[in-house]
Order: sequence, then C-alpha cells, then structure tokens
Amino acid sequence: MPSETVLLLPGTASDEAFVRFVFAEPLSQVGAVLTAPRVRTLEERRTALESAWEGHPIVVGGISLGAHVAAAWAVANPDKCAGLVLALPAWTGPANRAPTALAAKASAGIVASHGLETALRGTTGWLHDELHRAWRGYGDQLVPHLEEASESAAPTLEELRSLDVPTGILGCTDDPVHPIGIARQWAEAIPRAVLVTTTLDAYPHALGRAVQAWLQAR
Repeated sequence: MPSETVLLLPGTASDEAFVRFVFAEPLSQVGAVLTAPRVRTLEERRTALESAWEGHPIVVGGISLGAHVAAAWAVANPDKCAGLVLALPAWTGPANRAPTALAAKASAGIVASHGLETALRGTTGWLHDELHRAWRGYGDQLVPHLEEASESAAPTLEELRSLDVPTGILGCTDDPVHPIGIARQWAEAIPRAVLVTTTLDAYPHALGRAVQAWLQAR
C-alpha cells in the first residue's frame, strides 16, 4: 500500500471541504494521506502545488479545474510529480466552448447581475448544499474566479502524452458538463493512465474511485 501524501485541488468555485468529503476516506483506505489546501484563485491553486514540494516527487490531482491545474503543473515539473489522481477533466487545451467553461461564464453573469441566490435557484440535493457553502465561501472572489476559470487552458494532448507517471482518471458517462469523451482523451494520451467511470446517480462519493484507478496504474 502507498504511504504518500496526496495533494488534491477543488474544481471551479468548489472548495477544500468538498475535496475532503470525496477523497479523505478512499485515500485513508489505501494508507495515503490527503492534503486539501484552501484555495480560491487559479494562482492560489498553482502556488499550493509548488509549496507542497519539499525535494521529492509528490502525488497531486484534483477535480475538474483542479485536475487541469495539477496536470499542467506535472507537465511543467516532471521531476516533482510522482503520480496523478484526476476526476472529471472538463476540456483539453483552450476552453473554447466547453460545456463546463460555458456554465462557469453563465454563472458569473447571473451572480453579477442578479445575485447569488438567483444563481443557486433550482439546485437540489447534495449539489444544492455544496454550492451554497462553497460559493458563499468565495465572497467577492466568486465572480472573478468563475470568469478566470471559464477562460483558462487545460493541458493539450501533446502535453498529456509527456506525463510518465501513474495516473488515475475518473470520468462520468452521463455528465453533460464533464463529457466522458474528455476523460477518455486524457486516458488515451497519458501513457500510464487507468480510466474508471461512474454515473451521475453515484455522485459525489463515486469521484473517489479515481484513487483506485491511480493504484491500478502503479
């Protein structure tokens, strides 16, 4: 069993509480320890990765935007990364009109024009609870962050092909915001990747299956 500390980053306008909720138990079951830093901006996500490195390769990853940032850091720092745990990559290369990017841009506009409560109207169940907590936690940073996330770039397929580390990827077969085709692209590009899938009715706990995929890739 691995004994690594695994640093995982949240997705767009998500937070460290959700990362812990999804990944703390799956990682503890395999003897690994989760680090989930409090980050709000893209730059804070990147800084958290750089700050975690203490002279030996580390396992990193995240959900959606967090997966993008972690993979991009691994591409730029191949000697610092020991593995990747990635859930729901949302696009490859420039965001363009990726569904997740469009959703973030639209949410930013609604929050800016009509307020947080209007933007959250219609959400139910666990998503309602998570967004109410996380979005309030961003405060005045919410709209700028949604906008920056919607315009950010993920690694290109060529960059992903350079990642020679064990990589677990979790994709969802029926999530229109995180198309399964993107997860499959990433898994096909990264040489040592293992892809596992889930469905929306298993969210959010199923995102932790990325840990098992990472173990299989080792």
